[in-house]
Amino acid sequence: MSAPTADRKATGVFSPGRAQIAQRTLRTDNWLKSPIVTDLGFAAFIIYATVRAFMRDDFFVEKYHYLTPFYSPCLSKACGEASEFWPQILPTSGPLSLLPYALLSLPFLLLFRITCYYYRGAYYRSVWQSPTACAVAEPHAKYTGETRFPLILQNLHRYFFYIAALISLINTWDAIKAFHSEDGPGGFGFGLGNVILVINVVMLWVYTISCHSCRHVAGGRLKHFSKHPVRYWMWTQISKLNTRHKLYAWVTLGTLMLTDFYVMLVAGGTISDLRFIG
Repeated sequence: MSAPTADRKATGVFSPGRAQIAQRTLRTDNWLKSPIVTDLGFAAFIIYATVRAFMRDDFFVEKYHYLTPFYSPCLSKACGEASEFWPQILPTSGPLSLLPYALLSLPFLLLFRITCYYYRGAYYRSVWQSPTACAVAEPHAKYTGETRFPLILQNLHRYFFYIAALISLINTWDAIKAFHSEDGPGGFGFGLGNVILVINVVMLWVYTISCHSCRHVAGGRLKHFSKHPVRYWMWTQISKLNTRHKLYAWVTLGTLMLTDFYVMLVAGGTISDLRFIG
């Protein structure tokens, strides 16, 4: 980016008194690689998740009770046994039937991810370019941070964390329920789908618990750790997970797509579930 024109108020790295450098950056490495890869990763997940959320088909394997996390909790009357004790409020016909079956959970999960501290830094750099990379001037005349609307809403992240934890409990129940099989001994069944569902829900819990908000809830406001040994232990363990929060954020995007894709293939009859028991 070249220096600002005369009719544009100079700010940031182009402020009066700063070194006047016409080049956007003097870096010689491939600094665009990281934001481009990040954008491609986000785009792949967003496109896949959006298509699957609105497909309203091949989301449940009734025989093994495999339910994709993209449809849990399933609120449509078309959900059948996948809904169980969840209220079936969406009709099977009419305009409302076009809404995602997981209408209750998807918005909050999206908001939990969007306001996540790691994701903020990732899409601020790759999408908003604020800045794109270290020592690279951002293409914005001014920067107000998260002090004004709409970015001030990022502070609601802690509340989305509570809802995400509740949804993780629901996903856990789905994974446990999937061990039921009418053909298995004592009603127990175990297949490759169970392995995938359990790995996914474990990673979702790891990502959720390693959240900065969870760390703060555990011990962020304590003034004397010695007086709260249990919370201090929890804070310590969460802090260890928190150092890899970025890794878990990306891993869970992959496990979510893998789990949904596998359930879709089995539900659609494209492949058969590899059964070990029942």
